[in-house]
Amino acid sequence: MKCGKVYLIGAGPGDADLLTVKAARLIGQVDTILVDDLVNRDVLRYARTDAEIIHVGKRGGRMSTPQEYINQLCLEHVEAGKDVARLKGGDPFIFGRGGEELFTLRRAGVVVEVISGLTSGIAVPAAFDIPLTYRHIAQTATFVTGTTSGNDEVCWRSMVELSGTLVIYMGISRLEHITQRLLASGLDPDMPAAAIQNGTLAEQRFLLSRVCTLAADIRAAKLQSPAIIIIGSVVSLAHS
Repeated sequence: MKCGKVYLIGAGPGDADLLTVKAARLIGQVDTILVDDLVNRDVLRYARTDAEIIHVGKRGGRMSTPQEYINQLCLEHVEAGKDVARLKGGDPFIFGRGGEELFTLRRAGVVVEVISGLTSGIAVPAAFDIPLTYRHIAQTATFVTGTTSGNDEVCWRSMVELSGTLVIYMGISRLEHITQRLLASGLDPDMPAAAIQNGTLAEQRFLLSRVCTLAADIRAAKLQSPAIIIIGSVVSLAHS
């Protein structure tokens, strides 16, 4: 029996209309779809009526499907001759562990094609007119995760030294620690900052603040994950 193929697909930041044309086409072709927790279920409207849809929730701080089990599911389905769409929120290679899945499957001899998605770090600020780069204001934009494993602590001082726009994924739960480290590294306490929950969706929430009060303001507003944090002078250009 001929083995199937895995399509590692980025499903975009939330709004199903931001799914790429290629992603929509492939979702409509495959036999099996493995869907991450943060993927908007509206994208499944492109799936075949007879496609098998398996929800493999993964979200920080909550009970999640083990990565090893997801890898095994992919292997089982392709070995049965099925083509598989592995749907991941945003872009699979931006804090989505897509690289781990890609190389695990390829080591097992599986053919994998990666289909990029629009990452939330770009699309969500844009939804509120925040340009990550802007002439004479921000020449760099840095994506960083606020949640690390083991001793992989981010060098926040180097983030400050870049002096551009900082976009933090998965940072809500550690934001007080992060802002303290940024301030200790010399960041202006009055630097504009924003937090956006459920960006690009109808229920999106926007909070405008300053770095020195950002963590407290988020607690007061009861913003929760999933959320993107943007820090930098460009935040002052936002509309809410």
